[in-house]
Amino acid sequence: MVDNNALGTAANFTCGSFVRFSLLIDTESRTVVEASFSSNGCGFMLAAADALAESVSKKHVTELHGLDDAELNQIIYNSLGEFPSERKECLAACIESLRSAFADFRAKQIEEFQGEKALICTCFGVSEETIETLLSEPGAIATGFFSVEEITRLTNAGSGCGSCRMLIQEMIDTRFDNI
Repeated sequence: MVDNNALGTAANFTCGSFVRFSLLIDTESRTVVEASFSSNGCGFMLAAADALAESVSKKHVTELHGLDDAELNQIIYNSLGEFPSERKECLAACIESLRSAFADFRAKQIEEFQGEKALICTCFGVSEETIETLLSEPGAIATGFFSVEEITRLTNAGSGCGSCRMLIQEMIDTRFDNI
């Protein structure tokens, strides 16, 4: 894939193989447009990488945040069946590579954020200023901007890892207390 915006690589040091995931994620819709991989690994590694690439393609990143190893393993097992114990390192390398690609995308989103305003949501690059602007709009109370869910709906802030939801609630509480 030439036009990717997320790369992740991992290796299986037991056999010397690697797998690299390349993702193209639409930055507006936050949807995985395309997922591909390259590898010099065995058939087990190729099949696991293919199952993972297929499972993330066309999905919104919020659907994919928080997938733990058990869920990712289950995706592969549902597609391919149980792996032999001596091949589980191939599967682990694929999962690590995919996670690395999503981490790369997230790091690039944070790097793109320019300015001296506080960044509230690192998953989606939503600044404190953006949320404050919504909370300051005329009629914010009537339109329901005083809920984390509404801020999430409008900005995606809080729909990724969720760690910023408490900060968003603090901003809402502070704004509400000042009215």
